[in-house]
Amino acid sequence: MKSVTVSTDVPQTPEQVYDFLDVMAHHELFTNHYLTDWRYDGPARGIGSCAMVTAALGGVKTDVTIEVVEAEAPRRIVERNVSAAGRRLAHGIYTIEPLPSGGSRVSFTYAWTRAPLADHLLAPAVRATMRRANRTVMRRLAAELAHHVSAAGA
Repeated sequence: MKSVTVSTDVPQTPEQVYDFLDVMAHHELFTNHYLTDWRYDGPARGIGSCAMVTAALGGVKTDVTIEVVEAEAPRRIVERNVSAAGRRLAHGIYTIEPLPSGGSRVSFTYAWTRAPLADHLLAPAVRATMRRANRTVMRRLAAELAHHVSAAGA
């Protein structure tokens, strides 16, 4: 299946964005509109940090394990996502790039490595649903970054 990428531009530096995204528990703040029942394992940040969540998209609920498998400060975080009882394997990739005018472009790519037959058969609808949900994620991430960075500076 083709991957889905969404992006947003924020005024925070790549270092500020990375520092926020590196903490697994922060992800709950901007994804809890469709990822619920967050449970954490491993370190709070960095490679090996892990969360088990319930995803509710397109009227379907499934348990998902999210684990950080790569991290390159301040530009990239790669999460491995396992769901559908292991039949779905994907990577969520955050890429953070400095903007020439200051601030950062934050992109999130969801790339399937393995997917159940139903996902393949409904690929256009699955991708559209993921794109919609992750556009909301990017809007909410921008708001959370603004709150987090201003609170840290206070």
